[in-house]
Amino acid sequence: MPSDQIQWFPGHMAKTRRLIKENLSSVDVVIELLDARVPMSSENPEFSSIVGDKPTLILMNKASLADPEQNKKWAEYFAYHGKRVIETDCITGAGLNKIMPILKEMLSDRLQRYSDKGMEGRKLRAMVLGIPNVGKSSLVNKLSGVKRARVEDRPGVTLTKQWVVTKVGLELLDMPGVLWPKFEDRAVGEKLAATGAIKDDILDTEAIAFSLVGRLRQMYPAMITERYKLDISSATDETISDYDFFLMIGKKRGFLVSGGEIDTERTALMILDEFRGGKIGRVTLDRPE
Repeated sequence: MPSDQIQWFPGHMAKTRRLIKENLSSVDVVIELLDARVPMSSENPEFSSIVGDKPTLILMNKASLADPEQNKKWAEYFAYHGKRVIETDCITGAGLNKIMPILKEMLSDRLQRYSDKGMEGRKLRAMVLGIPNVGKSSLVNKLSGVKRARVEDRPGVTLTKQWVVTKVGLELLDMPGVLWPKFEDRAVGEKLAATGAIKDDILDTEAIAFSLVGRLRQMYPAMITERYKLDISSATDETISDYDFFLMIGKKRGFLVSGGEIDTERTALMILDEFRGGKIGRVTLDRPE
């Protein structure tokens, strides 16, 4: 899956870029969601230039699926670069109670100005940004207390902007989740595909699963061998290719077709599904620089 073949829909990004620019002046702060399993890969590089110096709070979402040690390192990384960050899980609600206290701290000067103008009751307004399937709709629903946005474990569900009033004194402007038109780094595309940020039906799921297996062998050999009941030496043995290791997983699960061949499609879908569901373990595929 060469990087120059990972092409998306520039029109969608252009539309979202326009929406962000048009509405940025009507919000006090930007809340950007990243996938804690791939914090760097899930950061849309176009957002920062569009948002400019607007105060931004980063939510490292799906933190419960990510490596706890790496969560801490990433939080330190963002803090070092002057960014406020919270580890969250928008499904369980973990960490969401920290959002308003931090926003009030970040925007204390603005809140004071509102107070001086007799506008104490004015709600803070936040624009919610993030790539597809990172949890924006779950965040909106959790903070509003009712189901305002559709939530599915697939990308591209929120297609237009929508204002949502929450129960925590915050108005949210939920924007469509989009990927940038082209990935310069092949690894970024592979990691995003593995986490489900890219629709499976437009990618070679077997190639994505191969690349994921290779990363897990290198970064979490004990975890992947334990999950699939393989000897850890098979993960660390450099004479065994990632493809052969992938076939070993399929064989162990009994995914065979006529003639004793491994059903590679079924094996790939199973590995991706188990990774996304956290069944392999708490994994982070990006490392801070």
